[in-house]
Amino acid sequence: MVMYDDGHFMTFMRPGILADPLEAFIDRVEDGTAIVRAAADPARVVAAQPPFDPSTVPPKTGFSLFVVLALISLATLASEDLATISAGLMVARGSITFLQGTAAAFVGIFVGDVLLFLVGRFLGAPALTRAPLKWFVRTADVERSRVWFRHQGPWLVLLSRFVPGTRLPTYVAAGALRMSLLTFAFWFLLASLLWTPALVALSMVFGTELSRLLGPDAPAVWPWLLGVGLFVVALRLLLKLATYRGRCLLLSRWRRITEWEFWPVWLFYIPVVLYIVYLGIKHRCLTLFTAANPALPDGGFAGESKAAMLRGLPAEVIARFDLVPATLSPEDRSARARAFMEREQLTFPIVVKPDVGERGDGVTIVHHARQLDEQLAAADRDILVQEYVSGVEIGVFYYRMPGEDAGRIFGVTEKRLQSVTGDGEATLETLILRDERAMRQAPLFLRRHCRELLDVPAAGKSVPLGELGNHCQGAVFLDGRRYITANLAAAIDRISRAYQGFYIGRYDVRAPSEEDLLRGRALTVLELNGVSSEATNIYDPSNRLRQAYATLFEQWRIAFTIAAANQRAGASPMPLSAFLKLIWRHLTRRSRRETTPPAGTSLDPAALVQERSGQ
Repeated sequence: MVMYDDGHFMTFMRPGILADPLEAFIDRVEDGTAIVRAAADPARVVAAQPPFDPSTVPPKTGFSLFVVLALISLATLASEDLATISAGLMVARGSITFLQGTAAAFVGIFVGDVLLFLVGRFLGAPALTRAPLKWFVRTADVERSRVWFRHQGPWLVLLSRFVPGTRLPTYVAAGALRMSLLTFAFWFLLASLLWTPALVALSMVFGTELSRLLGPDAPAVWPWLLGVGLFVVALRLLLKLATYRGRCLLLSRWRRITEWEFWPVWLFYIPVVLYIVYLGIKHRCLTLFTAANPALPDGGFAGESKAAMLRGLPAEVIARFDLVPATLSPEDRSARARAFMEREQLTFPIVVKPDVGERGDGVTIVHHARQLDEQLAAADRDILVQEYVSGVEIGVFYYRMPGEDAGRIFGVTEKRLQSVTGDGEATLETLILRDERAMRQAPLFLRRHCRELLDVPAAGKSVPLGELGNHCQGAVFLDGRRYITANLAAAIDRISRAYQGFYIGRYDVRAPSEEDLLRGRALTVLELNGVSSEATNIYDPSNRLRQAYATLFEQWRIAFTIAAANQRAGASPMPLSAFLKLIWRHLTRRSRRETTPPAGTSLDPAALVQERSGQ
């Protein structure tokens, strides 16, 4: 080693001085005369054994100190906690002083808090739909924070500083509510003064020990990392168990894990997919089922147009609708929807849903003109605007063998919308959490009703938790075999036979009363689903898992039988390559939709008042 009293720019500014010793060193290595450890002085070998001591590095001064402190401040904009911990570790190494590290982190945190407030003030909801905010905060979290502000005010700023995951939505909500910047700047300042020095100090205290554990002569570090990981998990669990809400949400998650009714689709359908493959091998065509409904693209398996499906049915039995193309401007979409309502003499509420969707994805019941404009403006695909039909809703799974005179009802699903009843004392949040059924889907209902969670419903008042007859949206599905009468079967068969090339699928039907359903009269079809639709009566909570699979296996056996008959009559199944491309497009579209924040949510207080008043 050769030491020079100069900086690292010497390599470029004075290369002539460095050339000779570098060349001499390379020559010695190539000649084999360079000193290696085996031939070195034993005293030098011993002196080289101790690990590098970071404390021997002189502290930062001058311009380098300014750069380090500036980087700490800027890093807080990406991750406040990691930047502050890094500052504490630098203090532990002696690179900067405690005051310098704390001040740099404090400035960055305070400026970041004010910037989040200003984002909410000037950008509001639109900012939540764009990167980077959409990666870190959900609209529902901001809505919940806004409700808290109405009751608790600026104290939430102080509290959220110490509760992970709440700072971003809380500060954005504070700005969106147009709170006083000076008032909140004071609370930001106080929260940062309490938080920053404490975290820097903790990082500084444990920094030296951490460096030893991660050093070259450190003992096995994995037990420490495992212990820290288990501690963090246990701490998060204890924090949840410390509150009634946390305990209920943990129980809710456990119920959804242990009760198959709430399993994710990809998990629940593994045996069904394997059975479909078995049937495909048995019939020597893996995609044979796509010929079950020749009138529908790919038999109605995925990506089918709701509008096209409904147009195949008699006009007098379907809920009136109009298709609003996504290619239109937001203003033209709203104008087309209003023209449809005026032409059909419809009033609010009205149903808005994607023309291509599944499991209640994107379906909204719109109650006023402003909400309609927001939904249509935010749409990224063709939208179906449909009349709202009140009454009793059921799902009817129907099939007919080609060549037979009459079809059959395979199963009927009775759909019940969930609600809770107020007692004059408990908040809506508490009512949801202590309801045995609603608690199972508490995350859904708490997110949906985030604006009213702290409201106290009057004693005896029923509060509906959902408006859609969809299991994923909170409806309870029951086995509705009691509705299977000769009259209903005849009515469904008459409707189905009018659709040339349709043999198997599920209707979503409403009628004014149960009596009308039993008599098969005054039926209105809301949707028709093709070969991939389910006999949703399997989701009756009283059903066992094996019963559900037995029903689905029988459903798919029938679908393959119908498709085989259609193939013999000249229908062509979808080629496997085209089918795989269809699945890929379907999955990618679904993935994009799941990462997009909900549309139509306004953070403007005046808009909130107008929406809640139903205007």
